[in-house]
Amino acid sequence: MFRWVFLAAMLLATPVSATQEYVLPTLFDVSGVAADDVLNIRARPTTRSEVIGTLAPDATGIEIVATEGNWGRVNLAERSGWVSMHFLRYRTDVWESGSLPAGFTCGGTEPFWSLDPEGGGMRWSTPEGDRIFERLTVLDSGVLRSPRRALLAQDAAGTVSATVTPKQCSDGMSDRVYGLEATVIFQDDPVRLYSGCCQITAPR
Repeated sequence: MFRWVFLAAMLLATPVSATQEYVLPTLFDVSGVAADDVLNIRARPTTRSEVIGTLAPDATGIEIVATEGNWGRVNLAERSGWVSMHFLRYRTDVWESGSLPAGFTCGGTEPFWSLDPEGGGMRWSTPEGDRIFERLTVLDSGVLRSPRRALLAQDAAGTVSATVTPKQCSDGMSDRVYGLEATVIFQDDPVRLYSGCCQITAPR
């Protein structure tokens, strides 16, 4: 019972405005770009900045982790860049109640780890091996399209819980900027805590 009270409190700790159409990070599709053109990804949020990548005119599932004016921040292989929000249309099917987006994954360093939904449960992976947890429960904050989540799963040896909070986050290994911060707690013996970042699609 205490676990559920704690997770619910974490979900409500920092309310997110329910008045805006979406809460970042979320996914967008390219819209309004000519079929023979591309949408530029720039190093900084200005049209005078260098182009460091492009998006196809029919590109979908673009994860925007932050905005500055009319620019949205998107991750590339080892860095992040900026695209014009004028040519992006947000998707309403990303953060649905009680669930996670299909591309959702979390990870951290020191030590390296990843936590991924899998087959109704979650897979915890480290260089030492994998651990499979079953019966994944996903809690949300009740705010429309908010990415704030709490996760709970278990195996024969114990329980893992995670809180996922909209907040800019660094993996400490690249110049990418993530839009979700994760805190993972293993309620084994001993109790352990890990911190890291989450994303909802692979970097471009």
